[in-house]
Amino acid sequence: MNVKDNVIFVSGIDTDAGKSYATGWLARNLSEQGLKVITLKFIQTGNCGRSEDIEIHRRIMGIDPLPEDLDLTTAPMIFSYPASPHLAAKIDGRQIDLSVIDRSIEKLSAKFDVVIVEGAGGLMVPVTDDMLTIEYPETRNLPIALVTNGRLGSISHTILALEAIKHRGIRLHSMIYNEHFDNDEIIAPETRNYLKTYLNKNFPGAEMLFVPSL
Repeated sequence: MNVKDNVIFVSGIDTDAGKSYATGWLARNLSEQGLKVITLKFIQTGNCGRSEDIEIHRRIMGIDPLPEDLDLTTAPMIFSYPASPHLAAKIDGRQIDLSVIDRSIEKLSAKFDVVIVEGAGGLMVPVTDDMLTIEYPETRNLPIALVTNGRLGSISHTILALEAIKHRGIRLHSMIYNEHFDNDEIIAPETRNYLKTYLNKNFPGAEMLFVPSL
């Protein structure tokens, strides 16, 4: 099986869109359908020797840490400072080696039905001085699941992200709407309806999923 056939890259409209919760929820949802699913953190920052995002995924999935978590296959690149990957790597005096991430994904995709890769920040977050996050799924031909929410400003952020995905010819797997941020009873429903209409019109092959507040 081609690694690209069973790998989904999750990104968000901004750093705090709720990617970790959406990733864990998507993994749990697919697992409940009978699939063998694992998640991987693309690049973890703000941690040492562990990935708090992977820990969030497992709690939401309702499972204990996996062997692949303990040997850091699911978090192949971890940096100590909570910043964009390119800055966190500079602070730690290390290089970001994408081949390490590639090998982890290949290893997991051979063992699991679905591998869900949680990105770092939003689509335009710098991975290195010469590479943006969106370029990883683009160059690996991975579909993107875009996480959004109902906060004020989300419509603009979401459409900008969707336009970038379309411009680069990347397949949109789904748009995942995180209901945790539905705090405004006027703005949130309108945002949800507007984005659903926009998605159906411009990305008819993509599904809109709703993550309940966890």
